Amino acid sequence: MSPPSATILGLETSCDETAAAIGRGPDQIASGVVYSQHDVHARFSGVVPELAARRHMETIEVVVAEAMRKAGITWPDLHAVAVTRGPGLAGALLVGVCFGKALAYALRIPLIGVNHLEGHLASAWIDEPDFPTPCVGLVVSGGHTHLYLVAAPGMYQLIGKTLDDAAGEAFDKAATMLGLGFPGGPAIDRVARPGNPQAIRFPRPYLKQGSLDFSFSGLKTALLYFLRDQASAKQPKSVADIAASYQEAVVDVLVEKAFRAVRRYRVGSLSVVGGVSANSRLREALVSRARSAGIRLALPPTIYCTDNAVMIAAAAQQAYARGEFASWDLETDTELPLPVNVFPQAQKHRAMVAGRR
Repeated sequence: MSPPSATILGLETSCDETAAAIGRGPDQIASGVVYSQHDVHARFSGVVPELAARRHMETIEVVVAEAMRKAGITWPDLHAVAVTRGPGLAGALLVGVCFGKALAYALRIPLIGVNHLEGHLASAWIDEPDFPTPCVGLVVSGGHTHLYLVAAPGMYQLIGKTLDDAAGEAFDKAATMLGLGFPGGPAIDRVARPGNPQAIRFPRPYLKQGSLDFSFSGLKTALLYFLRDQASAKQPKSVADIAASYQEAVVDVLVEKAFRAVRRYRVGSLSVVGGVSANSRLREALVSRARSAGIRLALPPTIYCTDNAVMIAAAAQQAYARGEFASWDLETDTELPLPVNVFPQAQKHRAMVAGRR
């Protein structure tokens, strides 16, 4: 039996997107509004935390009003306010949490604090409410590259993570080196389309045999050295070929690790979420691999891949059904981890690994 749905206002301000959404259930979205700050940060080739926080303060009230208008509701229609409390940028998170607290307090309705990563994981069920668990969930974005074993919504076990740069950071830094601008992920994706992904053989950082962790710093360094040598090359490679080859290296690692986890934990489904999951080459490779392996794949629509409040409202539905509400002293946490829930598959694997040492 599915939990009762509630009309929840979701707020997302963890980085440089000011977002609000109205959800009436995990898969019933009344509205979603995102205000992007790309124009603010483009000249710095990255997000400036102080500028992000200031822009959130300037726009959050307008964004919320627009989400309410699009949903056709008024304040008394809300059952709860859900807000991202971490991880993310300190000042940016603080704007959303303070706004959410004030609104919930004024309306005398519950406040729900949501983990940004749980929001991304919840996006797998927005368009596919019957997506099965247990599954493997890959969260891949500008700040995160994490693999989770998901027993059910709200029950997660971290099984792999990045040891240095996240995949999104690897794309952003490559775009800067190639002079493609910010944000780097969409720029790399766009420029790479006419390129030859086999033109340059960049390294695939798989780490030690069987590892589910990620590392992209070496790949970034390989690109730096390649571009240095290009300056004196008689027949330099085109930017399209370089971008396509670099992108292919990132995609190969992400796909291989994700399906390695699927095999290891013997699950039949995989969700890939987060901003980088909007990358067209990654989506193409995942669909092909899932089809050949007979694995059910959840790839949210691209509007739910990048930071948005729809996923926050969706994640909050489970908390609302369980009565898990935040107190008025809710604090932000820039490195907030997902709660660890150890369940049989993870315990068995951990014991197996320990036995090999």
